[in-house]
Amino acid sequence: QVQLVESGGGLVQAGNSLRLSCAASGGTFDIYTMAWFRQAPGKEREFVAGISRSGKYTNYADAAKGRFTISRDNTKNTVFLQMNNLKPEDTAVYYCARRRTPVGSDIPTGPPAYEYWGQGTRVTVSS
Repeated sequence: QVQLVESGGGLVQAGNSLRLSCAASGGTFDIYTMAWFRQAPGKEREFVAGISRSGKYTNYADAAKGRFTISRDNTKNTVFLQMNNLKPEDTAVYYCARRRTPVGSDIPTGPPAYEYWGQGTRVTVSS
């Protein structure tokens, strides 16, 4: 059974940084694209960043470009999201997700492409 467990969320002031981690267990980690999504209150879940199996390729939402960095450590079955210069509009529950299939080098941005999800970690950015 695949499990994804996020950590690293919290309450920070605008301009500060957080590093989220997602530890995966079960299945084979390094053959799947991984991604981070977020969901703010009253809004739909949205793509934040994704990373290919090897870590060579990444994809970012416009809101994340230049501030967030996704990375992975396949030796530790963990994916990270470094978030710098946080803004109040980044406030949301952040979820990591594993792609539904191991094939393909593209990084989908739609939630249906991902099969396994963590329970989420809450990020609150105060102004």
